[in-house]
Amino acid sequence: MKEVKFIDLFAGIGGLRLGFETAFKNAGFKTRCVMTSEIKPHALKVLHHNFSHDYFVGDITRVKNEEIPDFEFLLGGFPCQPFSAGGKRQGFVDTRGTLFFEIERILENKRPYGFILENVEGLVKHDLENKKDKYGRTLKVILSKLEGLGYHVTTKVLNAADFGLPQSRKRIFIVGTLEQPVELENFEVTINPIKNILEKGLPTIKSKFVDLLLSHFSLEELYGKSIKDKRGGLNNIHSWDIELKGPVSKEQVNLLNSLFKQRRKKKWAAEIGIKWMDGMPLSLEQIRTFYNCSNLEEMLNDLVIKGYLKFEHPKSLVTEVTLLGNRTYRIGNKRLKPGFNIVAGKLSYSINKIIDPNGIAPTLVATDMARLVVPDGVGLRSMTLREGLRLFGFPEWFEMPVEINEGFDLLGNTVAVNVVKSVSDRLAEHYLHASYSTTEQVIVC
Repeated sequence: MKEVKFIDLFAGIGGLRLGFETAFKNAGFKTRCVMTSEIKPHALKVLHHNFSHDYFVGDITRVKNEEIPDFEFLLGGFPCQPFSAGGKRQGFVDTRGTLFFEIERILENKRPYGFILENVEGLVKHDLENKKDKYGRTLKVILSKLEGLGYHVTTKVLNAADFGLPQSRKRIFIVGTLEQPVELENFEVTINPIKNILEKGLPTIKSKFVDLLLSHFSLEELYGKSIKDKRGGLNNIHSWDIELKGPVSKEQVNLLNSLFKQRRKKKWAAEIGIKWMDGMPLSLEQIRTFYNCSNLEEMLNDLVIKGYLKFEHPKSLVTEVTLLGNRTYRIGNKRLKPGFNIVAGKLSYSINKIIDPNGIAPTLVATDMARLVVPDGVGLRSMTLREGLRLFGFPEWFEMPVEINEGFDLLGNTVAVNVVKSVSDRLAEHYLHASYSTTEQVIVC
C-alpha cells in the first residue's frame, strides 16, 4: 500500500485532515501526517485528543524550511488577511507579511505534488477592482503565486448543504497539482434536513425570554425565525412582537412596523438635510404623513418610555482628518429637529435564531453558535457540541474535551468534512495515476 505524506497547516480541529485521510484511505492509500501546525490553545486540546502527530509545531512563521519533512500534499485553511492597507487602491506588490506567504514559501521549497486550501467565500471578491471581474485582486495574487510555482490550480465555491450536511456554508476551495488541474464541478448533490442530526429529550431552556416567545407563538410558528429589531421580513420576530420591554397595543405594533420600514426611505434624508443612512429618526409631523391617528403622539411617547423607541437628533456624516488617514463617522446634529427612531443597535438577546428542524441551519459562526436554539419536545434548547460536530460532518468517535463555549468557538471556524472528502476524492483519483515522485522534484525558477 503506497504511503501518502501530508502536512496540516492552520489545522484548527483537523477537519481538512479528516476529509483528506478518509478519501485517500478509501482510494487505497496509507496516509501519514508528518507535520501539524496550530496555535489556538483549545484547538490543541482537541487535536491531541483525536489524532496522533509525528511532528507538531506551533506558529508556522517560526518554522524554517529545513525543519519541514518531505511530503506529497499540503492542507491549509489559512486565515484571510488583507493584502493591502484598508481603503488604499494600490493593488498588491507581494504576499510577504501575510499568512498565505507561509504556504507559498513551503510549496516553493518542498515542491509537493499538490495542495488543498480553504477559505471564506468573501475571498473571491476581496479588493475587487472592477464589478465585472471574476476575482478580486487578493485572490488574483494568490492564484498568480501558485501558478507561478508550476501548479495547475482550480478554484470553486462549494456549499456544505449540497454535500449531505444540514448547514448552508459556502467556502472557496483552491486545489492544485503539479501535473493537471482537478475538476471541481458536477459533484453529486445530497440534501439532509437538520432534524436527522438532532438529539432528543434533552433539558430545555427555562427563562422569561423563552416563556414570552412561547406565549405569543406556537413552537411550529417559531421554526426558522430570527429575533432582532432589525430587518428580516416575515422570518423576523421583533421585541414588540413578544412584548419584551412591556405591553404594547395592536395599534402600537402596527405603528412600529410602519416606522420600521419608513425610516429607511431616502426622501427623508433629503427633507431632514443629512446623508441617507439605514434608519433615520422621523419627527411627529413626518410620521403623521404615513400613520395618522388621534393619539399618535401619546403612543410614540409611551413607546419611548418603554424602550422600543428613542427620541434623538438626526445624525450627520462627519469626516475627520487624522495622521492615519481620514476617519468618517456619524454624530447627532443638535441643530436638526429630533425625531423618533427604533432602538435597534446590537441587541444581546439570549436567542438569535430558532432552527427549523425541517430545513438547514444558517452558516454557523463562532459569535452566534451559543445563541442558536433548536426545538426539543415542547420547548427550546441550545445546540449541543455533538450536534455541532454533526453539522460539520465529524464522525461520532470525534470528541471535544473543552468547555462548550470553546467548542462553539472552534466549530464556528472549522471546515465541512464532507466537502473536503469530496474534493479529496477527486485529488486521490488524480494521484492514483500520477507520474510524480518526491525523488524527482522539478525546480521552478
